[in-house]
Amino acid sequence: MPHKERIDAVLSAIEQTIVGKREISELSLAALLAGGHVLLEDVPGVGKTVMVKSLAAAIGAAFKRIQFTPDLLPSDVLGVSIYNPQTMEFEFRPGPIVGNIVLADEINRTSPKTQAALLEGMEEASVTVDGTTLPLPEPFFVMATQNPIEYEGTYPLPEAQMDRFLFKLKMGYPSRADEVEVLSRAAMQLESQAQTAVIGLDELLGLQAAASEVLVDMTVKTYIVDCAAATRNHTAVYLGVSPRGSLGLMKACQAYALMRGRHYVTPDDVQYLLPFVFGHRIILHPDAQYSGSTTDSVIEDVLAQVRVPVVKAKSV
Repeated sequence: MPHKERIDAVLSAIEQTIVGKREISELSLAALLAGGHVLLEDVPGVGKTVMVKSLAAAIGAAFKRIQFTPDLLPSDVLGVSIYNPQTMEFEFRPGPIVGNIVLADEINRTSPKTQAALLEGMEEASVTVDGTTLPLPEPFFVMATQNPIEYEGTYPLPEAQMDRFLFKLKMGYPSRADEVEVLSRAAMQLESQAQTAVIGLDELLGLQAAASEVLVDMTVKTYIVDCAAATRNHTAVYLGVSPRGSLGLMKACQAYALMRGRHYVTPDDVQYLLPFVFGHRIILHPDAQYSGSTTDSVIEDVLAQVRVPVVKAKSV
C-alpha cells in the first residue's frame, strides 16, 4: 500500500470517532511522523482525550495515560525500583511513560518537578531511575493536554519546556452541524464500538523513515532559517525561535509533504506549519504585549517580510 493510502486510512479511522477536526488529526499525525510531540491546549470537553485515544487505536499502538494531579510524583510517571525478597534484588517497574502513545492529561495541573520528569523522557527518549536507564519504545509519542492557564490550580509550563513540543494546537469548539453529529453518535452509542487498527507499528516506523527522506531544497532550508532569524530580530520579541524550532519545522514539513503524496517540501508547507511550530516558542517584550502585539501578529510580520523562494518540483 502506498504511503499516502496508509496515511489516509489512519485519518479516516480517527474520523470515525472525532467529528469535524480533520486539521487537528492531520497535524497530530504529522507530528508523529516527524518524531515530535504535541501540546493540545483548550477548555475541557472539546475532545482532546478522545483524539489521542483514537490515534493510538488507529495505528495499533500501546496506549498509556497519565492523569496529572497536584500530588503526582516523578516516580509515578517514570517508574520505581521495588525490592524483590525472593531474588533479594531491586527490580525496576516502569511507569506509564513507557508506551508508544502517551496521553499526558492536564499536564499543567501537576508540579513543575513532575512536569520535568515527563519532558526529560520526551527529550532523551529514555528514562533513568536509581541508575537504571530504560530506552523508551519506538515509536514514542506524547500528546499532552492542558487547560488555559487562567484556570485555578494550574502550573504554566516554562518556556524552555514548551520548546520540547513540536506543535501547540487548539481544538476549538465544534461547529453547529458537527456538534449535532456528536449528539447523534452518542445517542446511537457509536463511541462504544471498538476501533480497530488500520496499520501496524512496523508500517508506522516505515512512514517515519519515509518522511525523513523527503527532499528539502537548500532554498527551502534557507527560508526556514530566515524565518527563525526574523523572529529573533523582531522589535516586539524578547526571545525568538531557537535552532531546535527551525529543525522541528523542517521535519514537520517533510512529514506534511509525505501526507500530501509529495517527495519534496514546498514553501507553502513552511508557511502553513510555521504558526503551529513557532507560535509557542516566541516570547514577547512586556511593553510590546502592553501595546497590543501578539505572537500571531509577529508571525504575520515574519511571513510578510521574509522573501519566499521559488522552488521547482524535483522529479523522482
